[in-house]
Amino acid sequence: MAPRRLLLVGEGNFSFAAALSETLNASTRVTATCLQSPAELARDPVARENLQRLRERGTEVRFGVDCTQLADAFEPHHREFDRIYFNFPHCGRKAGVAKNRELLAKFFQRSQDKSFHVEDALNHIFTRSLPFEGSQPRIFRIKLGDRWFSFPEPDALVGKLNRGFLEAPSCHPIKTINEKLIAELGKAFPLKRLKCSFPLLPERSTSVLTSWNCDSLSAAFWISLCEDNSNSESLTDGTTQDMEDFLVLFSEFSLKDPGRDSREEAHEGIYGQTKVCLRPSLLAHAQTVIQAPDFLPGSLHVLSGPVFQKCPILPFTMPAFHETLFILGFNKNLRDDYFQSLLDHLKGTLDSLLTQTLLEGSKLSRSVEFIFQSNEKDYIIKVKSHNFGSDCAKDLIIGSVTTSATSIIHKDQCFMFVSMNLDLLAMLVWGISDWRMLWTFDHRFLKNFVPGKIEPFKSYSLYPPCYVHDISFWLDEKKEFDELEFHTVARAVSQDTVISIQFLSRFQHPKTQQVSLCYRLTYQTCDKALTQHQVGSMQSQFRKEIQQRLHVIPR
Repeated sequence: MAPRRLLLVGEGNFSFAAALSETLNASTRVTATCLQSPAELARDPVARENLQRLRERGTEVRFGVDCTQLADAFEPHHREFDRIYFNFPHCGRKAGVAKNRELLAKFFQRSQDKSFHVEDALNHIFTRSLPFEGSQPRIFRIKLGDRWFSFPEPDALVGKLNRGFLEAPSCHPIKTINEKLIAELGKAFPLKRLKCSFPLLPERSTSVLTSWNCDSLSAAFWISLCEDNSNSESLTDGTTQDMEDFLVLFSEFSLKDPGRDSREEAHEGIYGQTKVCLRPSLLAHAQTVIQAPDFLPGSLHVLSGPVFQKCPILPFTMPAFHETLFILGFNKNLRDDYFQSLLDHLKGTLDSLLTQTLLEGSKLSRSVEFIFQSNEKDYIIKVKSHNFGSDCAKDLIIGSVTTSATSIIHKDQCFMFVSMNLDLLAMLVWGISDWRMLWTFDHRFLKNFVPGKIEPFKSYSLYPPCYVHDISFWLDEKKEFDELEFHTVARAVSQDTVISIQFLSRFQHPKTQQVSLCYRLTYQTCDKALTQHQVGSMQSQFRKEIQQRLHVIPR
């Protein structure tokens, strides 16, 4: 292997070069350069000492090298370097910002929009990004009874179905946080882990959704099933293994409508409908779990899996995330003891997880809190987002504690349901500020994690470019504007590259009384190279989509 070559420009008194040379191995060759002549540096005792140290180590030193004309300083066969370092690029003395910008422009093209500061300098590391390529929804096939059906991924969930983050071979941080959470609570309660194998809910089976979640279906992703008589081994998209893994999730799909008794009516109830929804929460399965013959009071039943909900575009809301549901049943006479014990152990476990990546000597500014709800029966679980700095220092809801599931009736038993958002918890524990990173296909993300361990996360893309576009449109007077669907369309068209939607203004025409709304969309990726041209195409497509789906007229 050829030795690595490093070029240092603008060295001044060669302090950096001298320090660097002491840390490098023999296979690395350093060429240190400065603009000054040897005579100019001879008057500086620090420079003389550093030059002596460099000569003793055999480091190549060149004087009078203009960093804006490096080609003139090196012969063609000596111009290849693995790294070029330019520390504190500055024209010297009291040079103004304009001159320093001119210096950088001549040395290396970059944006000139920001002011130049010498203090608190940053090291910019440029890496090759994954190309941003538009993804098409995959087609999935499922077997219900003896018949096959197919459906496409919802546009807003492209690439988020069937990822297997919680499965056995996965080393994803979501699995790590889930296993630690379950293991800690398992020290206090007998555990019974259940396999989550039903991500779809039939339209006629919405009665399994308890009253606490009656609004979930309005934010659910509904899909149409089309009968598919093609070869069961063939796929429209994806691989055979992907399909087999996904079909496992549907293996316990209920074919009987709970509202009908006869076989004929049940058959018509399933096959007569075309709409089903992806489950918005694992709590939808709570009643099925506790009514099972093998349900054990006093044991903590655990169900984990992905859930899907339409949501506004905000930093800590996500359309797809992984949820763990803890279900505890107990005798009514022991309610207070079981209830308080589970809350205490849950709080201790969460506090412990949230402190594992804090710097030594620092403390949590606020611990986990259980906030009592207005019904005086349920709680939400909040925690301060301490890992994201003061700008994001707010309380985040990471879960809920439910005891008011009125559709679950048992005269002798009480039930407690703890639902945890694993994705949000993982973000807090590792300090991952962008939820989209959890779903990236970039192999660099998982390289940050060791299975079973929790160590600080280092982002590999700190300042991706962002693009801002405004959009205004006339509302249809006969139809109510659905802002949640507006966000969902933006998420789908942009493939989750819209990170912010800001309402700007409302205008009502003085003569026609027609109302117009104006929003500002900010586009930015966290793991891929996104160009201005691609964003322009997305914005153009977004205008067409809202016109068709929301019945508005773009201005």
